[in-house]
Amino acid sequence: MSWDSLFLLTNYWAVAGWLVLAFAPRSPWVLSLILYAGVALLCLLYLVLIVGFLSGGIDPGGASRGDFTSLAGVMKLFDTPGGATLGWVHYLAFDLFAGLWIARDADGKGVGRIVQFPFLLLTLLAGPVGLFLWLVWRERRARAGARIGSR
Repeated sequence: MSWDSLFLLTNYWAVAGWLVLAFAPRSPWVLSLILYAGVALLCLLYLVLIVGFLSGGIDPGGASRGDFTSLAGVMKLFDTPGGATLGWVHYLAFDLFAGLWIARDADGKGVGRIVQFPFLLLTLLAGPVGLFLWLVWRERRARAGARIGSR
């Protein structure tokens, strides 16, 4: 399989997980499906790729091999089709995991889907931004609830 094909396949796989997360009923079965068929499979692919790159068993498709010991080494790794795909799979796995955590946290706090949606969308598009804003929003909501409850 080419690096382009693997990149597209992982994108479609992650988007499918995000669509299920955003629009499907959140039964325990659906949440497990997203966790294991979505996040865990992306993590497994990442594991296979990184072990393959570090052991020399998989060629990342570039003239030079990068490493994780310096910025220059990481730049070399990401300058290859395999390295860029590796990095992208990393983002996809962690962003979907963060989105799943946000959705479960929000559901547990009784936050409706309409309120959740912007945080999930931001997490899909710019992972740490969506997660950070969710953390700020939930903290402010918790503090406001504590003030009301202490009166």
